[in-house]
Amino acid sequence: MSTKLSPRELALSGLFGAAALVLPFLFHLVHLGSLFMPMYLPLVTLAFLVRPAPAAVTAFVAPLLSAALTGMPPFYPPVAAFMALELAAMAALLSWLRRRRPNTGVLLILVPVLLMGRVLSVGLVYALSRMMTLPAPFLAGVSFLSGWPGIVLMLVVVPVLVRVAGSSPRGSPAAGGKGANE
Repeated sequence: MSTKLSPRELALSGLFGAAALVLPFLFHLVHLGSLFMPMYLPLVTLAFLVRPAPAAVTAFVAPLLSAALTGMPPFYPPVAAFMALELAAMAALLSWLRRRRPNTGVLLILVPVLLMGRVLSVGLVYALSRMMTLPAPFLAGVSFLSGWPGIVLMLVVVPVLVRVAGSSPRGSPAAGGKGANE
């Protein structure tokens, strides 16, 4: 297996990474940014289309770059860092599972990974809240509840985006089939 980034992976990572920067801006124009987690949509979709490393790197960099360029998500409190960790972990796991189980439906991979991402996010919020002597259970609970509209949106949109992007389980580079190392 080649560790070299293919032109296809580079193009998809750039395209979906750019979408991860633009979508939050558009959602925030109508005050729905944090509610629907628009940065997650392209990054989670990308994970189904490329290998784990480019998916994780793109997912890690996008929130940090967005924070540096737009101030959102904020660096303090460390929402950008938490999102970078959560998105990178989710993207790596989604991509790895898709390659390991190419015949498994998108939703069967997506649902448990999204739940794991929520648990990771809530855990990070809880830990930081405890360190700052803030009401950790309350803030973790708010974090947990606030993400659900975005989860539902991803469950509806990501399978469609994966299908439209032409990622078939057999023979696609994302699945490790023919052409995976080109």
